[in-house]
Amino acid sequence: MSSPEAILKQYWGFETFRPLQKEIILELLNNKDVIALLPTGGGKSLCFQVPALLQPGICIVISPLVALMEDQVKALQAKNIKAMALTGGIPFKEVDTMLDNCIYGNYKFLYLSPERLQQELVQERIKQMQVNLIAIDEAHCISQWGHDFRPAYRNISILRELKPDVNMVGLTATATLPVVKDIAQQLALKDVKILQKSFRRENLAYIVREAEDKNYYLEQLLKAHEESGIIYVRTRKATIELEQYLVKKGIFATSFHGGLTKAEKSKRLEQWLKEEKRVMVATSAFGMGIDKPNVRTVIHMNLPESLESYFQEAGRAGRDGKPAKAVTLTNKSDIPLLKNQFLATLPDVEMVRLVYRKLNTYFRIAYGEGEGEDFYLNFYQFCQKYQLNTLLAYNSILLLDRASVLSFSEQFQKKTRIHFLTSGKQLTFYLEANPQFDSVTKAILRTYGGTFDSPVEINLQIVSGKAGTTVQEAAKLLQQLHKEGIAEFEHDQHDTKITFLVPREDDITINPLVPYIRLQEKTKTEKIQQVLNYVENDRQCKSEQLLKYFGEKNTSSCGICSVCQGLETKLSREEMKKIYFAIIELLQEGEFTSREMTETLPFPEPHIIKVLRVLVEKDALTTTPTKKYKLKHL
Repeated sequence: MSSPEAILKQYWGFETFRPLQKEIILELLNNKDVIALLPTGGGKSLCFQVPALLQPGICIVISPLVALMEDQVKALQAKNIKAMALTGGIPFKEVDTMLDNCIYGNYKFLYLSPERLQQELVQERIKQMQVNLIAIDEAHCISQWGHDFRPAYRNISILRELKPDVNMVGLTATATLPVVKDIAQQLALKDVKILQKSFRRENLAYIVREAEDKNYYLEQLLKAHEESGIIYVRTRKATIELEQYLVKKGIFATSFHGGLTKAEKSKRLEQWLKEEKRVMVATSAFGMGIDKPNVRTVIHMNLPESLESYFQEAGRAGRDGKPAKAVTLTNKSDIPLLKNQFLATLPDVEMVRLVYRKLNTYFRIAYGEGEGEDFYLNFYQFCQKYQLNTLLAYNSILLLDRASVLSFSEQFQKKTRIHFLTSGKQLTFYLEANPQFDSVTKAILRTYGGTFDSPVEINLQIVSGKAGTTVQEAAKLLQQLHKEGIAEFEHDQHDTKITFLVPREDDITINPLVPYIRLQEKTKTEKIQQVLNYVENDRQCKSEQLLKYFGEKNTSSCGICSVCQGLETKLSREEMKKIYFAIIELLQEGEFTSREMTETLPFPEPHIIKVLRVLVEKDALTTTPTKKYKLKHL
């Protein structure tokens, strides 16, 4: 194969490249350093995969996301391209063998995390490899001004020392001009080419809608457009609750969050990709590296933490080029919620120190030890034990993860074991005297062997089913047997896995993070204000606002967003008067919610809400505890 088009055709089956892909590929083949800015869905991975396949040697790819690395490696292997990812948890001997394969085994791609790159063994082997290209995915993570800054990314420049003659490409979907400059500086790029496709999406309408009852508005929107969609919410609990709400309303929905097992995640993703479930309710991590071009609507039920993350998530709609919507639902309670969620819960230095110390105490890690060890815990039990604020503790652990002190993943696991401490004869006598334990105990004995010899792992759901009771009741009975010394019963529920990446050194570990912790607070505050400015600005085209934020100068109105379509605030004095008197007349009959008014009055919901706000400000209306409006004088 001698041309980019030939490689594209052979491995991906496409005849032509997407805009800007070919230009990036040609610059890389000319041994130039490149920063490539392509919007979400723009095909960033092809930009380094094609030139790497055209040249002898291996391409090293640095990525912060294990799931994304694994997905890309699987996709390459499915095309019979030799690729591997060095993720966490691989034993030293195996890493050694894998790196040998990269040197001698004709591998084309080696995916590494920034943390893995810091290992001496990895660096030594890279020196021996014939490297044809170095690709830095999610390159905005290297910049302290980026929305996802990770201190470990600062050390990627070691590759410049290891392979000074190999060119680099930094790829990102979201970077402002200061971030682009910082990427070039931190990676020590030489005579860098900055190639950027306009972030403008002609087919994507950015909609900001005020909705006091967000669930009701969401239901109407999804029923009016029965096509594939993603709904972003902030918490795991919210994904479950909203999924249940939508299913009750007859909408085929499923949910996706960090607490699901790998099998559950795969099943739900498959259902959504195959259109068995039309709507995916998810937390913000969902969608990275997932190729589903026909998503028609992306809806944010809460305000995002930054315009960068919003732009990435919204950009998952309409990748097929057909009309699509990115809808943000907001109401007056959102601003304090956003500030409380992301600013009030930012941990200070002392909180980070405290959580790190308590984690070491909880797992009984001695000073100077712990490096590379995995531990499981129930996060809420951990917080209860040490009386920690859950949100501050959670954000402290996230910060320690980003700073590469530890690796943190949410994964729900149950470990249930039983070991009978009596003889079989003694147990029979005990059950005759205490028949309430009989059915559960006999269900275990009939299903599992060796329970008198050593602890045996059991499935409590199978046991409770055979005993004709519930899982909760079975667990309660077995805990009672444990208390009475009849059996040793272990029923731990873990939702968090912690891997310590450095030895425990207390203040020596935390002190270097102090500037990062303070910088995080400043950056987060600025980014939240930018989100609020975007939501509240109802005079300038939403698309223009986003493009200007990312440094584009020659912009024009999109014609399809909520501002351009006049859905927000373009109300004449006469229209306001008409709505004003209609609301007053309606409220003379009784109390109404804004939804009831929308269903009764012949005006758009945003216009009714705007006039309602004016009436409340003028003290003409008040609201009841059931969120109904009534006239003040009645």
